[in-house]
Amino acid sequence: MLALAFWSSAALFAAYILVFYIGALPAGTMQDWNKVLPRLYVPDAVPTTIAMAAHLVLGGILLLLGPIQFIGRLRQRAPSLHRWIGRVYGAAALGAGLGGLIFVLGRGTVGGPVMSAGFALYGVLMAVAATQTMRHGWCRRLHLHRAWAIRLFALVIGSWLYRMEYGLWLKLAGGMGHTRGFDGPFDLLMDFLFFVPNLIVAELLIRRGDSPLALALRRMGSVALYAAAGLVTLATFLFGRFYWIPHILARF
Repeated sequence: MLALAFWSSAALFAAYILVFYIGALPAGTMQDWNKVLPRLYVPDAVPTTIAMAAHLVLGGILLLLGPIQFIGRLRQRAPSLHRWIGRVYGAAALGAGLGGLIFVLGRGTVGGPVMSAGFALYGVLMAVAATQTMRHGWCRRLHLHRAWAIRLFALVIGSWLYRMEYGLWLKLAGGMGHTRGFDGPFDLLMDFLFFVPNLIVAELLIRRGDSPLALALRRMGSVALYAAAGLVTLATFLFGRFYWIPHILARF
């Protein structure tokens, strides 16, 4: 149930990204990109627009494929399929990380230096985690491969959680601390909160051992995941009903 909640929400968000953002290319409605984040699309900035398009397309692919890689039965019964999906996943993660990084370095972000620093760090970490995951997988260092795969997945879902967390905050707190320039107190926290806590939970889940501390850490990670699943289910219902699904249907 926990995996189903995450995958269903991530898959719906991936469909929204691919239909709304990439669907704007043939529809000639690229300005729609700026409805959520201002200055995402600038007509005369072709290289960074291509980089962002790659980031969005590859990000959608990552959200669809990521949860599949953690299905134990698939790894056991179809290891070659797991490896091929992993290659696509790793390459897509590397491309998504570099695409976002190129965009930030080329154009900056609407929120200014702090937001640019947070997003650039996110892109670097994504590229590093993708590289390490693939490298250890090729070398059959399965323990390290698994650890880096968990870290990579924690980073991949960051862009999805960024939207979810903003949406919940706007609904529940009325957007307190958020400004249109994305430079308010809440915005500054969110420049890092959409991926740093994910990595902390990932490290808690990676840690093994039978010591009381190790067991306590794993329990903390599990509790955090179940709490997140509850929030994700609520946010998915709100986003799906009032935002993602209407935007998807509007393209058809």
